[in-house]
Amino acid sequence: MPYRAPVSEIRFVLDNVVGFDQVAATEAFAEATPETVDAILTEAGKMATEILAPLNRQGDLHPARLENGVVRTSPGFADGFQAIADGGWIGMSADPEHGGMGLPITLTMAVNEMVGSACLSLQLNPLMTQGQIEALEAHASDELKELYIPKLISGEWTGTMNLTEPQAGSDVGALRTKAEPNGDGTYAITGQKIYISWGDNDFTENVCHLVLARLPDAAEGTKGISLFMVPKKLPNDDGSVGVANTLKVVSLEHKLGLHGSPTAVMEYDGAKGWLVGEPHKGMAAMFTMMNNARLGVAVQGLSIAEAAMQHAIDYALERRQGRTADGVDTILHHADVRRMVLSMKVHTFAARALAMDTAVALDMAKATGEAAWKTRGAFLTPIAKAYGTDTGIEIASQGIQVHGGMGFVEETGAAQYARDVRVTAIYEGTNGIQAMDLVGRKMMDDGAMAYSILDEMAALGHDRLDVTVAELRTLTEWMLAQDMQDRFAGAVPYLAAFARLLGTAYHLRAAAADPARKPLADVAAAMLLPEAMAEMAKARSGAGALFAVSDDVVAA
Repeated sequence: MPYRAPVSEIRFVLDNVVGFDQVAATEAFAEATPETVDAILTEAGKMATEILAPLNRQGDLHPARLENGVVRTSPGFADGFQAIADGGWIGMSADPEHGGMGLPITLTMAVNEMVGSACLSLQLNPLMTQGQIEALEAHASDELKELYIPKLISGEWTGTMNLTEPQAGSDVGALRTKAEPNGDGTYAITGQKIYISWGDNDFTENVCHLVLARLPDAAEGTKGISLFMVPKKLPNDDGSVGVANTLKVVSLEHKLGLHGSPTAVMEYDGAKGWLVGEPHKGMAAMFTMMNNARLGVAVQGLSIAEAAMQHAIDYALERRQGRTADGVDTILHHADVRRMVLSMKVHTFAARALAMDTAVALDMAKATGEAAWKTRGAFLTPIAKAYGTDTGIEIASQGIQVHGGMGFVEETGAAQYARDVRVTAIYEGTNGIQAMDLVGRKMMDDGAMAYSILDEMAALGHDRLDVTVAELRTLTEWMLAQDMQDRFAGAVPYLAAFARLLGTAYHLRAAAADPARKPLADVAAAMLLPEAMAEMAKARSGAGALFAVSDDVVAA
């Protein structure tokens, strides 16, 4: 499948839409100069286009498999991973003290987008490792940091996170995996975990698992959970790998898509582990990794949106069928196909800007320590995750439609995008959970951050946007006056409306910076704002009507 890294488009968003110059102006990120940014985006784009994109189809046709307890990865994935590791892309935002580049997370997300568009199955591997590095930096002892982080940054070792258990699902507090003290500062970890992305591979010397488990004196629920580092092979004193730990891959899931990414069922049988952070405080440490992953998964949705859009546009520019009103016979000049293609461009641009806006807030929070930036990043994260992944799913589906009957034929490649992206709306907290987080915890400030962002959009002075912003302000006030059940019933459409207003605002900023973009901004407003109004109407419905329908009627 052809893919062209959108380097100039990413740079335009950074420079003209999300205010990346603020990040580069801080002392912490002073090295993120325009020259450095250009070099990073250009080199990463070249790698994604030339080395990784050809692997995408290989991963789909030749899935990872488990042979005699050993995970065998898809053809070419070892070389692709080595290219990512050799380029230093895994540790871009990691602390230089342990070998990282110390660059803004915004640039890491930009690189991750291109890598994900090229081969999402492979990109999942460094994404998990990046999240583990961040969790270790924030919570691990100095000894664990010094041993593990340099190896993770170099790509010699890779990282995973182990949360989910068969009986618990999204209810992490129901986990049963136990951790028994060994008496020497280590712990024996016993239990089973499921849905472990890249739980093993055959191209790195070690795989490092962050595992949630309960100590013997642990309380019930999430307050009794601790976090442990449990490596596949036990490190020797000199940092080399030693004997195998008592853990194994039981099986690999047979999935709708992402066939090149081995999703493992992991079994721990008294495996040796080391405590990360304080006892019973594991969820705080794991949330560091999960929050990183939520923005990362937002970017994965964006990655597929971009790739599927390129695939569909290329086809629409070449496919000749019928005659159009203007006499041009490629299907791009059929009004309905053009509508779909422009919808792709509108939503992909909005999803990219939203992800980058979120990343800028996180970088500014780190660089300045200001609470407002941290709150902004936290507020935008669930919106970015849900909208980015919903966008990827919708655009992949539209891409099949643009291809017509050929889109349903695997050889064209359009269907793989739809299969690969579908799980992103489930990863790292389903999109429904993201929406409930937005209207619940993220509004514990009485809506202050929501109102602040609405004020920013109102300041753009766009009449039609102003009307919709005023409606969302009123809806926010209504939400804050409801009990949680009614909030949750309208959470998904509320988030969808907020995302569409933000998307419109990003398009308007782009048009202000480059008048050539005004026609697309006009289309964006015409598409996104009516969608937002419809979503707001749904958000007001409350929970009463949903539960007025009896279980018997639901099951009939």
